[in-house]
Amino acid sequence: MIDYGQFCTVARGAEIFGERWTPLVVRELLCGSTRFNDIHRGVPRMSTTLLAQRLRKLEEAGVVQRTQAGAVREYRLTQAGEELRPIILQIGHWGASWIGSRLRNDQLDAGFLMWDIRRFARVDQFPSGRRVVIRFHFRDARDRERRWWLVVEHGEADLCRDDPGHELTLTVESTVRALTEVWTGDSDPGTELSTGRIRVIGAECDTLKLWRWLGQSVFAPTRITAGGK
Repeated sequence: MIDYGQFCTVARGAEIFGERWTPLVVRELLCGSTRFNDIHRGVPRMSTTLLAQRLRKLEEAGVVQRTQAGAVREYRLTQAGEELRPIILQIGHWGASWIGSRLRNDQLDAGFLMWDIRRFARVDQFPSGRRVVIRFHFRDARDRERRWWLVVEHGEADLCRDDPGHELTLTVESTVRALTEVWTGDSDPGTELSTGRIRVIGAECDTLKLWRWLGQSVFAPTRITAGGK
């Protein structure tokens, strides 16, 4: 536990918000995750024990409110937690603008990438009259994380690790780095397609719409604008 031993409100706020993983836990809550397993999907390298501890501390600080209905336990931000939203966003935009764009291999994570794509997919851009199923195949990911299915139907997106058994609309074959860099704004689909790092298989009318459907990270516009910083 951090204890700076100062009355300064910067120090006291940092004692709650500045612990390792805590800003990312708050990020997940701000992105709409309310159940423990969903929060953990956004911080897969954090142990479940530590996540439980961080949620408990945020609850004690009045940042998070826990509710339970039967066996279902949910965590939601209080007004104090919601007021962290501009801080989290500004940290993200600052990082996109000023931190070097070249990712180390140990920063690449197919699971987190797909979870981010699932929650920010532009479902309003998908066709309303049919189910869209996109299979992602990462050539260089770990065995358990090589294949993912994004299913969009009735205005909702679902992410599956196992084949849901529906007819495929598109298949995206990629390296983890290539799709990550498109998602973050460090590269663009045209470049990655032309080099073969990404390949899209399916009807032309759907392949042309793919990137409009998926969109990009909320911080990608900042990264694109920052350019060579």
